[in-house]
Amino acid sequence: MIFANHWVAKKISDSFPNQALLRHHPLPRQEYFDNLVSCAKVKGFDVQTHSNKMLAESLEKCVDKDPIVNKLLRTLATQAMSVAQYFSTGSISRDQFFHYGLALDRYTHYTSPIRRYADIIVHRLLLAAIKVQSSSNLLSNRELEELSHHINNKHRASQHAQRSSQELFQTLYFKDKSPEDESCIVDAVIFQLRANGVVVVVPRYGIRKGPVYLRGKDGQVVYITEDGPEWTGGGISRQDHELTVTSVLGSQTYRLFDHITVRLSVQSSHAHAASLKFDILSNRPHKVHLQENKQDTHRTDTMKEMYDSAEELHVRPDPDDLGVDFRSLKSQYGQTADSMSFYNLLLSFRESALLDT
Repeated sequence: MIFANHWVAKKISDSFPNQALLRHHPLPRQEYFDNLVSCAKVKGFDVQTHSNKMLAESLEKCVDKDPIVNKLLRTLATQAMSVAQYFSTGSISRDQFFHYGLALDRYTHYTSPIRRYADIIVHRLLLAAIKVQSSSNLLSNRELEELSHHINNKHRASQHAQRSSQELFQTLYFKDKSPEDESCIVDAVIFQLRANGVVVVVPRYGIRKGPVYLRGKDGQVVYITEDGPEWTGGGISRQDHELTVTSVLGSQTYRLFDHITVRLSVQSSHAHAASLKFDILSNRPHKVHLQENKQDTHRTDTMKEMYDSAEELHVRPDPDDLGVDFRSLKSQYGQTADSMSFYNLLLSFRESALLDT
């Protein structure tokens, strides 16, 4: 698929050097990788960011026994990336046609015309380039550039709508649940450090960013005792990779990628939409989740994975985490099993065809 898009991009840009629709992924700024590099050092990994090839090779070597860490490191890499955008070839210089994430000199979207209007435009350009259709009705450079801006804006708007929809339904899910409900007490992983707390991801629900406050608005800090959290006087000091809470009861340290236990609840507001609230219950994992000697050995091209999942972190939940009735409900109402799925059958045909070629 990638090389089909690549070769179509070459064909239409050679045939119409001033009015072809391509996709540009600019170079990221090196300082944006600082967070990734420093976080990788916490786990003893050395990430090189001087080129996309070195970055991909470095990330391939970043394999921790905790699969969540592997996901988070790749998410940090995506956050450092610039956003790819459509453009008309007549609007920028030729040396800017490249796609950094895929390491290609030219790239476009051609393979999905049923779900992207940009692909339809590219199909028309290709038909004109191979002399199947006339080129007289093609868009000019100015028209194509205006269309590119429109598509880029709509794409951003759809991403924002998707995130807002996810946040809305997450709050609806927890709205009527008791704080003591087992589905509200989950394992979370520290993703970022702040002056007054930490930011976590919650793998069970695919929540990619949630603030956990260790210091309240009244200046008190939370100290975890055997009986649970206790708010008391104290302060917080922050270093590069860890944050220390010092109180009259003692001191506790939180490090990047540590697992902690949090309670999820809904926080209402008269001025804003309801949002999720993350309260720390323990500075230890909620449950044992790591599986020793079990690694994910199947990894797609790292740069493609980073590009496709930019701005999003999706962690597949363990079925056992979704309740005791999940498996029986899935068998009754869920999707067809992979072994019987027509979609997977078509995928096997495609893979066989690729192997034959």
